[in-house]
This record gives sequence, C-alpha cells and structure tokens, in this order.
Amino acid sequence: MDAADPSPLRHFVVAKHSITSIFDQLLEFVKDGSAFVDEAWRGDDLAQVAVEEQSLEMQSCATKLSTIREVLLRRHMKVAFFGRTSNGKSTVINAMLRDRVLPSGIGHTTNCFLRVEGTDGDEAFLTTEASNERRSVTTVNQLAHALHMDPTLDSGSLVKVFWPKSRCALLRDDLVLMDSPGTDVTQELDSWIDKFCLDADVFVLVGNAESTLMNTEKLFFHKVSERISKPNIFILHNRWDASVSEPEYIEEVRKQHLDRCVSFLAEELNVVGLDEAPGRIFFVSAKEVLTSRMQRAQGMPETGGALAEGFHERLREFQMFERTFEEFISQSAVKTKFEQHTVRAWQITEAIKAVMDAINIASADRKIFCLEEREDQRDRLDFVRGQINRLTDNVKERIRTLTDDVAAKVATALSDQIRSLPVLVDEFRADFNPTQETLELYKTVSTLLQHVEERMVGCLAHRCSVSVLRDIRDAQRHMIDSVRPLLSLSVQEQLFAPSASFELTYDLGLAAICDDFRENIEFQFSLGWTALVTRFIGATNAKRVELLYSVLILVLIRGSFPPSLCLCLVKAQVSLRCFRCLRCVCVLQVWRSVGWRLIALSLSLYGLLYLYEKLTWTNASRERALKRQFVEHVAHRLRAVIPISSSACSQQVNKELTSTFSRLSQRVDLSEAELEGNIRQLSFRIQRLENIQRRSKAFRNRATELETQLEAFSVQYLQGN
Repeated sequence: MDAADPSPLRHFVVAKHSITSIFDQLLEFVKDGSAFVDEAWRGDDLAQVAVEEQSLEMQSCATKLSTIREVLLRRHMKVAFFGRTSNGKSTVINAMLRDRVLPSGIGHTTNCFLRVEGTDGDEAFLTTEASNERRSVTTVNQLAHALHMDPTLDSGSLVKVFWPKSRCALLRDDLVLMDSPGTDVTQELDSWIDKFCLDADVFVLVGNAESTLMNTEKLFFHKVSERISKPNIFILHNRWDASVSEPEYIEEVRKQHLDRCVSFLAEELNVVGLDEAPGRIFFVSAKEVLTSRMQRAQGMPETGGALAEGFHERLREFQMFERTFEEFISQSAVKTKFEQHTVRAWQITEAIKAVMDAINIASADRKIFCLEEREDQRDRLDFVRGQINRLTDNVKERIRTLTDDVAAKVATALSDQIRSLPVLVDEFRADFNPTQETLELYKTVSTLLQHVEERMVGCLAHRCSVSVLRDIRDAQRHMIDSVRPLLSLSVQEQLFAPSASFELTYDLGLAAICDDFRENIEFQFSLGWTALVTRFIGATNAKRVELLYSVLILVLIRGSFPPSLCLCLVKAQVSLRCFRCLRCVCVLQVWRSVGWRLIALSLSLYGLLYLYEKLTWTNASRERALKRQFVEHVAHRLRAVIPISSSACSQQVNKELTSTFSRLSQRVDLSEAELEGNIRQLSFRIQRLENIQRRSKAFRNRATELETQLEAFSVQYLQGN
C-alpha cells in the first residue's frame, strides 16, 4: 500500500471527532436543561410547572450521555485475528505494523491475547491486566511467548502493547489489533468471545494455505456468529509463497480454498452473499511482506534477500487486503460504533423536547391563571379602595348624626334633672347643725353634694346610656359588616367584635360648681323691707330700690322738718348708715297723719308676726333655707354647663366610634397591603413563567439544532454504509 495515499481509516477518525463533538454539545445542553428543569421543579412559587419525574428524566439523560461520551472517547476500530496455532497471526499483524512488534516463530508462539494500539509518546511499552505499570516492550516475549510462559498469565489473559503512532501510520487512526492464541489449544472459546470479541468490528481468520479450513476454526466463528449478528469476517490464506513449489496446481488449490471459504462465509455462517464472499478472501505471505517492509524501512531494496517467485503479486494482494480491510472496517466501524449512539441521542433529544414542551405548556397555562388572578386582585384592590372611601364618608356622617343626637339627649335629660333638683335635694337626709364645721361637712362630697351627683348621674345613665350604648353597638356592627367584605380571609380572622367595655360617663363638675356656694341661714323677717324687696326683685336690685325709696321719703317730709335736718338725713341716707333713723322718721310722719291708735295696732300685729317667725326659726328651717339656696345655686350653674356636659358625652361617643372605625380602617389597610403584595408576587411570578417559557423554547430549539446535526451526521456517515 502506498503510504502517500490517504488512509480510509481517517473516515472513522473524522466521524468519531464529529459525533464526539455533537455529544459534547448535547451533554452540556442536557446539563443546562437539567439545571433548568430542577429549578422549575423546586420553585415553590411556580406551582410545579415541572415535576420531579421530569427532573429525574433530565438527570438520567445527562448520566446516559456522560456514559456514552466516555464510551465514544474509548471507541476505536478493533480487528481480532484468530486461527490455528502457527498459522502466522502474529506475523500478519507485524507485517501490517511494518515491524516485529509481537512474538512470532514456528510452533505454538502466542500464549495469551495481545492488544496493539497506538500511543502519542515516542517510547513503546506494555501493561497487563494485573497492573498498569509500564514495562518495556522487549519483555513481550517473556510475557506472551509460549516458550517463556509467565505463570501469572493464561490463555485468557490480556497484554496491552502500546506502539508509537509516529512509527506506524496504521495506528494513528484509532485502530486496535488483537492477536490471540490458537483456537486449537483451548476449550475456552466462549469466554474468549465474551471477553474480547463482542466489541470487535472485523474478524480476520488467518489460515494456512498448506492445509484446508479446519473444523476448530469453523467452530469458533460459529460461536461468534451466535453472539454477534453477521460478524464481519476476512479470511487470509497465509504462507501462499509455498504454492511456488507446485506451480502446476496453484490455481486448483487456490480455487479449492476459495470455494470452501465462500461456502463457509455465505452458506454456513450466512454473514455475506455469494457474490460478496470472494472479496473477503485473500492469499498472502505475511512473512515476505514483513521482511520486505523492514528492509525498505532500513533503506535496503524492498525485494532484496531470498524472496520466492511471484512475491510482487502476493505483496499486491496483501496491500489489497489492507486497503479493502481499511475501507471496510472504516465504513463498518462507523456504523457499528456510532449508529446505536446516534439513535440513542435522537431518543434523548426527543425526550428533552417532550419535557420542554410539557414545561412550556404548563408554564403557559400557569401564566394565564396568574394573569387572570392578578387582574382579579387589581379589580379587588380598586373595589376596596373605592368602597372604603365611600364608607368613610358614610361613617363620618353617621358618627356626626349620632353624636349630635347624644348631645341632644344628654342636654334634654340634664335639663329635666335640673328641674327635678328640688326633689333630689329634699330627699337628702342627714344630721344638720348650724355650726361652721358641720355645715361644711353637710355640703361637701361625702354628704349633700355626693347625694345630688349620684342621683343625677344615675338618672342620666338610666335615661341616656342604654339607648346611646345600643346606638353605638348598632353603629359598630354596621361598620364591621360594611368592612368585612373588604377584608381578606386572613384579615377577617383577626376581626374584633364590638367593644363591650365602653361606658358613657357624665362629669357634671358639681364639686367645682359648689365651690363658691355660700349659704345664708341667718333669721330674716319675711315682711321686712329688705326681705320683701329681695323676694320680688332680687338682692342686688333691692339695695338700689331702698336708696330710691329713702329719697322719696325725704321728699314727703321736706315740708315738716327744717332744711338743715333734711340735709343731714339726706347725707345719712345716701351713705346708707342711718336707714333705721329714716324708718323712725317715716313712722313719725305717718303717726302725725293717721293717729297713734292705728299705728299702735299695726305695730302690735307686725311685732307679733315677727316674734312668731323668730320663734319658729329652728334648725329645720335653717336646713330648708340651705337646701333652697343650694338648689338655686346649683340649678343656675348647671344650666350654664349643659352644653359642656352634653358636648363631653358626644365627644366620648365620637371618640369610641372613630376609634372603632380607625381600627377597622387599619384592617382594610392590611388587606390592601396584602392585595398589593399579592399583585407584586403575581407580577414576579408571571415574569418567571415568561422566562421559563422563553428558556424552554430556547432549549427545545437547541434540541432541534442538535437533531439537525445528528441527522447530518447520519446522512454523511451512516446511511448507505
């Protein structure tokens, strides 16, 4: 084979690089997709747009792809050489490698399986199954040669030989050559097949041109055919140089071998058709080819040495075997090594597309639900705000009406209580003594004042509190019932009942009112001038009338007394110091007019009446006078504080109702804040769902792109092969 020709094995290398690149992209894509699905599944606010099964499926896909990728990296074209002992299997491999790599010679040579593959280093080495320690390749004879049996190795052991790729072009393209012990020296054919043959792309049966195809060789490949569907088998009749000694029979022998091999491949194994079978059978001399190639590598003539006649034909057939083998194994290995992985990759992309479609649909449905819910929440928020504004105006008006009604009720009741004040005071009973200390105790809070205040407050509470409290409860229930529909369920659970602790208090301020009360329980004659005037026109106006009266008397007596006396009387009257003298003068003037008998009779009656009243002015009379004066004083003062007291009661009611509505408004504020929070949360959730939709579509599109690459790979490397 001309070394300058491009090797058909490059087809496998390029295909492997292409499919590995696709799987690298696919693995990275699935890892990203798995993280995305896991995020969507674990998102508590996404209501399980993805489910655990989808996350597990993505993880499973990533694991499978990782495993496949590792397998792809180890993938290579594998050729397994089998045949009877001393048929030249190792020599054929050495000829293909163009150097004496494997032990060869007469007799039973190869004692175990030898695997030859390329290494990027410059030094050849080998390893065993028992140890990865690198050994010199020169020890291969001691390890694998039947004449130098290593006790640690048996026929089922494997020795890996790593040969520098720089020294053998064949090994540069991921080709592995597997040498084996003779099929006629062991009974462990089944274990060999299971251990070393199931991943082989091509089997090369190396026969001996000096003998026919043996049953031991057929038995082995029958067992291979049972485990591998239509294995790819080439048959090399080695040592064909021996045919030179009998040139007259060469064609008949060749035809005999060819017919038996065609029958074996096409009819017994049924791995190829009758027309294809001859192309799998070659007649070569591996020893001649190895010698020729080693001479050429050493700069010697390629045909130098003892080479039998017809060498060039045998060399060309060996080169044809190599070329055909390379073309076949490259095409076959691409299909056998990559087809199932490509199909599996398609299945994975389809599964991922199905997952992404399901997530996209679920997120779209969830997004529609969230949009509708957000719109409902916004409508609800607008409704609550509008209702609370209208309710606020309504409640304020109701509170104003109720407080005005309370003020009117309290004012009316207080006025009635003022009118019944004499009865309340008269009902009071206590020990009365006109001494100063006793009087103070009688009037203070512990006695009369306390009695009056308790009775008035009790009467006010009886008349007003019951109805007012009922109105307050009704107003509070109305507020609660009006606010309840505006609250969320969570806030409704915190809704309080109307307060039962409110009591309407009446602060009449009697202590302050009676602080300046000064009683007058001194005896006063009921028909005395001052008493009469005071009784009719009041004490303040009585002094003015008394002065006017005195002036009139002076006018009457002006003509009866000297001017000097009148002047003195006027001065005395004006100064109000001699009013008694003025009375005597008046009596004297009347006596002069009507006579002394009438005057004496009048004075006697007047004196008897005065004496009677004086004698009847007892402590009871004094108590009645004090109570009368107390009633007059308190009634006068209470009339002045009616607006204040009624306003104070209305303020209590206003404060209670305002406080109730304020607490209810706070609950409404909580509901509004909850609605606003829900709207923000829904908006954020919608954004996340849109992002999930966008990402799921991107992942699906990426899966489609990878499928396109897989399709292109299939068209280029798999279809038609």
